[in-house]
Amino acid sequence: MIRVAIANQKGGVGKTTTAINVATALAATGWKTLLLDLDPQGNASTGLGLPSSARERSSYDILVDQAPVESCIVPSQIPNLDIIPATVDLSGAEVELVGADDRAHRLSKALRSDFGYDICLVDCPPSLGLLTLNALTAADTLLVPLQCEFFALEGLSQLLQTVERVQQRFNPELGIIGIALTMFDRRNRLTDQVSEDVRSCLGKLVFETTIPRNVRLSEAPSHGLPALIYDHACAGSRAYMALARELIARLPEKRKAA
Repeated sequence: MIRVAIANQKGGVGKTTTAINVATALAATGWKTLLLDLDPQGNASTGLGLPSSARERSSYDILVDQAPVESCIVPSQIPNLDIIPATVDLSGAEVELVGADDRAHRLSKALRSDFGYDICLVDCPPSLGLLTLNALTAADTLLVPLQCEFFALEGLSQLLQTVERVQQRFNPELGIIGIALTMFDRRNRLTDQVSEDVRSCLGKLVFETTIPRNVRLSEAPSHGLPALIYDHACAGSRAYMALARELIARLPEKRKAA
């Protein structure tokens, strides 16, 4: 099972929207996909139409109580896509784990098996705390959604430094599979400038696909649906399908062959 963390410590960059829709696109192409919601806000769980009443066990139980992963998996309404939901209990997990010797490795230990899935996407909280550290320690690679605005560039630098520290101390195999430019607005000259700056600095690490600002992408979560299901023909859905194709092309050959 390939483990992909989706992280950016800056909020509002389209991280959860990316997680939900890339997971849906992967599932649609036949990949057995697991989405792990590690954000205390639980937006990925809500965005897949999972009510709070259906979240009896969650990622909190895996991290704090070391519950078996299989006991926390909930099927979604989308074929090939299951989810490990999040609850507000996660907000206290960092405090509860602070004294544990293996506090950075709880998720890594839990995800050692593949559980019958091809890929696991981990939707991280908008911070670089212990929850995100667990995700980066457990991950094979990192996907970074980056909003096309100036302040996002400053946050990217901090995230890259964090990845380097994680590589040195916890997970030397961690790589960055790509940076996805989100909320792209061609009418805004600053958007183009940020895109050019990121591509000039990071080159091929940046995905060719850009995710546009799109009303349908914003509406979909309120209906408990990924945009790809809510309106598969909208510009945002088409962009996420293209991004998923790019992601698959960058994933290990042995898994694609399987």
